[in-house]
Amino acid sequence: MRGEPSCPKCGGRVRAPGLFADSWQCDVHGTVHPLQPVLPPSVEALGVVVNRAQVPVWMPWPLPIGWLFTGIGSAGDDRSGGRATAVACSGPGPLGGMGELLLVAEELGVGLGARYAGIPGPDPGPRMCVDKPPHAKVHAAGRPTPLWHVGGVPDDRAVFAGEACGLWLWAIVWPEQSGLLLYDELVLTDLRDAGAEVDLVPCGALTPRILS
Repeated sequence: MRGEPSCPKCGGRVRAPGLFADSWQCDVHGTVHPLQPVLPPSVEALGVVVNRAQVPVWMPWPLPIGWLFTGIGSAGDDRSGGRATAVACSGPGPLGGMGELLLVAEELGVGLGARYAGIPGPDPGPRMCVDKPPHAKVHAAGRPTPLWHVGGVPDDRAVFAGEACGLWLWAIVWPEQSGLLLYDELVLTDLRDAGAEVDLVPCGALTPRILS
């Protein structure tokens, strides 16, 4: 799928480094790590993002029964590498119907997770309900990783955020009740460490969620 890099925070157009700036620029957000055009789900697309990523590429592995990999994106350029990654999966929801899960790993300030969460960014910050015990736990790279609800998001989704490997980890699910997925202690694998297992990832159709 062809397209132009865009701002990870707002989706707006960005200017490539040139005579007057040595970084990508958004008219609204200034210097950004550009979101590269989203790739249709395939083993080859995974390889492209995994090979340039400087942050984890999280995926539930093994995928829940009936779930498929449905899209991948990354923010960064050839010089800096991927500074944020987003992996989408879709499958049967815990309460019936279809559910969708988007996992974002990113460095502080990139803003991609907040964009998909539907909130002002760049980071979850005060919207995380950390005054309460964590609302969900996942196992990320073999470590128990607490996640907290992020408040003030649109009604059609549930958003959780926490820290894994020293970076933000966002889990965004549609519809909101599919957030129950995160109560089952999903096991997340960094696909940079998955080796030949990546070839076994089942692929579905590209989800529009990762294009928003």
